[in-house]
Amino acid sequence: MTYLPGLSQPAPPTMVVWSSAMTAYDFGPGHPMAPERMDLTARLAGSLGLLDLAHVSVAAPDVATDAELETVHSPEFVAAVRRVSQDPAQPDEARGLGTEDDPAFAGMHEAAARLAGGTLLAANAILDGSALHAVNFGGGMHHAARERASGFCIYNDAAVAIQRLLDAGIGRVAYIDVDAHHGDGTESIFWDDPRVLTISLHESGLTLFPGTGFANETGGPHAEGSAVNVALPSGTGDAGWLRAFYAVVPQLMGAFQPEVIVSQHGCDSHRHDPLAHLNISVDGQREAATAVGNLAARYCGGRWIATGGGGYSVTDVVPRSWSHLIAIAAGRPVPLRTEVPNDWRAYVLAKFGRNAPEFMGDDVELWWRSWEVGFDPNDAVDRTVMATRKAVFPFHGLDPWFD
Repeated sequence: MTYLPGLSQPAPPTMVVWSSAMTAYDFGPGHPMAPERMDLTARLAGSLGLLDLAHVSVAAPDVATDAELETVHSPEFVAAVRRVSQDPAQPDEARGLGTEDDPAFAGMHEAAARLAGGTLLAANAILDGSALHAVNFGGGMHHAARERASGFCIYNDAAVAIQRLLDAGIGRVAYIDVDAHHGDGTESIFWDDPRVLTISLHESGLTLFPGTGFANETGGPHAEGSAVNVALPSGTGDAGWLRAFYAVVPQLMGAFQPEVIVSQHGCDSHRHDPLAHLNISVDGQREAATAVGNLAARYCGGRWIATGGGGYSVTDVVPRSWSHLIAIAAGRPVPLRTEVPNDWRAYVLAKFGRNAPEFMGDDVELWWRSWEVGFDPNDAVDRTVMATRKAVFPFHGLDPWFD
C-alpha cells in the first residue's frame, strides 16, 4: 500500500490526537512555541474535511502518569517538573526548567504530560490495531532528555511512545526526525539501545541549536550504528534536502527492517521560519511526509506514528504542513494547488491581522538528483551525505559508496 499524491488508495484507519486542552502548553506571550500553531492546524484540517473522513478518528489525550513518563525520564526529573509547575517562581535551571527557552508556568507538568499522553495514546492505538496510522501534531518534543528539559521541550513524548512499543514486544522501532534541529533528546534516550534506530536530518550544529548531531555520533557501545545524523549545511533547499533523505533513509530502513516507524515532522526547515536557516518549501515537507508513509507501508505493514515538533511561522507554514501530514497519514493527500479554505483564511485575518496563503503549496518545482547519479565532492550536501554513509552504513552491512 503506497500513498502517492493524487491517487485514490485504500483508507487506513487513522487516529488524529487533538483536544483544545493541548494548547495549555504555553510558555507565554512572545515565545516562539505559540500554542496557536496547534489550534490553527486543527482548524485547517477540519476545514479541509480531513477530520470528518469515515476512517479518521479524533481522540483527546489524557495526561500521562508519572509511571508512564518515568519509563524514559528519571523520577527526580518528573518530581522537579511538578515542583516548578506548582511554583513557577522557583525555577530549576540545572534541569532546564525556568530558562529563557523553557520558561516556568503554572500547570506546566500537566500541559507537557498531556502532549506525552497524546503520543502514548497513538502508540496504544497502533498496538491494539484500532489505528494503522496515528498523528499527534502537538507532540514531537525531541530535545527533552532523561534528566533535563531543553529547547521548548519538557517531556519527550516520542520517546515515551517508543518505549511503550518496546515494552509491548515490538522488536525494532525506527525514529525519523526531519525537524530543522537535531533530535538530540530522543537520540540520547535510546543511545545504547540497538532496538531503536534514530535518524535525524537537520541543519548543522555549526550554525544551529543544539550544536550536536554530526555524522560521527553513531550510538553507544552496545548499539553502534543505531544513531544516524545528517547535518545539512545552512541554506539547504528542497533539492539538496530530498537528495540527502533518499540517499540515507530508505537504505537504512531496508537494512534495519523496523516493525513500527515513529516520525517527527517539525516544519521549521521552511524558508520562512524565523529560527532556522534551511530553505525548504511546504511542498518539500509534504514530500518528506509522503516518503515516510511509504516506508511504513513497505517495511512495517503500515504501522506509523507521526508527531509535530518545531515550526514557528505560525500562520503561513505550520498549519499547512501539518494538515498535509494528516492528509497523507489518512491516505487522502491534499493536492498542492488546492485553495486554502476561505473560512480558515478569514479566521486568520480576523485573529492575527494577516493574509494567509491562498494555496496549500508554495508553487515550487520539486526536483532532486538521486544518489545513483554519483557523488560530487564539490557539493556541500553531498559531502554531508557521504560522511553519514561512511560513518553508519558499514554497521548495517551497506556499502557507503553504492547502496
